[in-house]
Amino acid sequence: AQGAARAATAELSERWDVAVDLWSATSYKRLREEALAVERRNRLHPMDPAEVPLVTRLLSDSEGPVVAVSDYQKLVPGQVARWIPRPYHTLGTDGFGRSDTREALRRFFEVDTGHVVVAVLHALAREGTIDPAVVAEAIAHHGLDTEIADPGRADTVPEPGQGVGHSDGDDGARST
Repeated sequence: AQGAARAATAELSERWDVAVDLWSATSYKRLREEALAVERRNRLHPMDPAEVPLVTRLLSDSEGPVVAVSDYQKLVPGQVARWIPRPYHTLGTDGFGRSDTREALRRFFEVDTGHVVVAVLHALAREGTIDPAVVAEAIAHHGLDTEIADPGRADTVPEPGQGVGHSDGDDGARST
């Protein structure tokens, strides 16, 4: 997903005139643990100045929505949502073993470049920063099927051409 995020950042800047700050989280689990420890410390030391979790401090000085893109399930980046100081949207591979390559997996689970671009533009449109027509244009530009079944549902079956099975034994999905 990191490659898709980098490619989306370039496209958003060049094609859609949207400036993006790209961050990398090496461990959402550790960010969550640190934020919970800060909450606990603040709760148990009410007379001391309140501390702020690292993820909140890091994202406080920037503007706009935050879109987290992961090769893990959406719930992995979602575990820090309450400490993100702005609108927060997650994209992730909610499943595994349903595509023959990592590229096909990312397309199927909507974490490829096109879906990342659309997610960022949609988040900006929801804020009123851009016109929703820009989102529709990006959907058309990337040839995204807006009527395809939700890949996050267990009963979703890939359409022909989306890839099923494993050709290399590595589906790109991971667990934590």
